[in-house]
Amino acid sequence: MAKSELSARSEPPGPMPSGSADSKPQGNHTVTRVNLAEAVYQQVGLSRKESAALVEMVLDEMTKRLIAGESVRLSSFGSFNVRHKGRRVGRNPKTGVEVPIKERRVLVFKSSNLLKARINGQRAGRNGG
Repeated sequence: MAKSELSARSEPPGPMPSGSADSKPQGNHTVTRVNLAEAVYQQVGLSRKESAALVEMVLDEMTKRLIAGESVRLSSFGSFNVRHKGRRVGRNPKTGVEVPIKERRVLVFKSSNLLKARINGQRAGRNGG
């Protein structure tokens, strides 16, 4: 699907309706690619196949940018960054034996103030208050 076809839609997708079958406010519900594709299908009006392809394209683009060392910032949601952790010596807590820990890159997510406020049931403006 071309970008122009997506941008030609008159209404931006809104939040999932609270009464939808997939909304489970309590318990441990994990959102999957399938759930995201279904939300795109229901709210944007693409076919299920196009919705799944769109979700994959977005996730692939985010992954490519993170691998390249770039930050991924999603307004009103948060930012993903890759941080470098140097080599260090760790310790086995059970035995006390020192263990070398190799240097590596780790993914870090920092939520926006708006997302934090929404999770806590508060309304937050652009200033995070």
